[in-house]
Amino acid sequence: MPLITDPHFYFVAIPAVLLLGMSKSGFGAGFGSLAVPMMALAVTVPQAAAILMPVLLLMDLLGMAAFRKNVDPHLLMFLIPWGLAGIVIGALLFKVLDARLVAGIVGVFTLLFLAQRLLFPPRADSAPPPRWVGAILTVTSGFTSFIAHAGGPPINAYVIPMRLSPVLFTGTMAFFFFFVNLAKWIPYAWLGLLDLRNMTTSLALLPFAPIGVWVGVRIAHRIQPVWFYRLVYSGMFLTGCKLVWDAVAIP
Repeated sequence: MPLITDPHFYFVAIPAVLLLGMSKSGFGAGFGSLAVPMMALAVTVPQAAAILMPVLLLMDLLGMAAFRKNVDPHLLMFLIPWGLAGIVIGALLFKVLDARLVAGIVGVFTLLFLAQRLLFPPRADSAPPPRWVGAILTVTSGFTSFIAHAGGPPINAYVIPMRLSPVLFTGTMAFFFFFVNLAKWIPYAWLGLLDLRNMTTSLALLPFAPIGVWVGVRIAHRIQPVWFYRLVYSGMFLTGCKLVWDAVAIP
């Protein structure tokens, strides 16, 4: 049958799509990386990533429309080439890498970043990370985004210290991930992940995408920066813990 009909799948997939939509809109940024691990409770990680492809495209378009006037073009021009380089690396290594290992690496990195921010908080006059650090983190973001749509934590580790306003942060990330996610389509098709069953299932989930984005956009425009970044950190903490658990748990 060209559609997943297991109720258990939709029990975890619908909340995952809503959470991803809210993350795309800025509110709850960081929580979006939980979408694939949540869906992996019912299907494999590659299948979950493939099902989310059309959903991500719609969310990216909605996010760009909502924040089209809130973009840092210079930062975006720096990020996009490195993100695409990470996509290429992910495509070449996809079949030889264990998804659990990748999840563990992303999770540990996320928790280490949070520990550094909490134990050694930056001063108001401290400089943002150097460009070479940004290049490494952005390549990592493209790579982990390709493997499991978990590109948020690495790129957050570079952009958050810049202290952009919530809407500028969200708009720049919306445009960055549009290009990153668009670049995944050809290699995903090459790897045979975009089959009829996955795409039909994605269409069934598509109506929930704008709901999550709409809720998140409404909140992102009203939230204070301090609370915005507290939510980002909370989302990254939960994401890191979940990804590490996925890596070490007995299958």
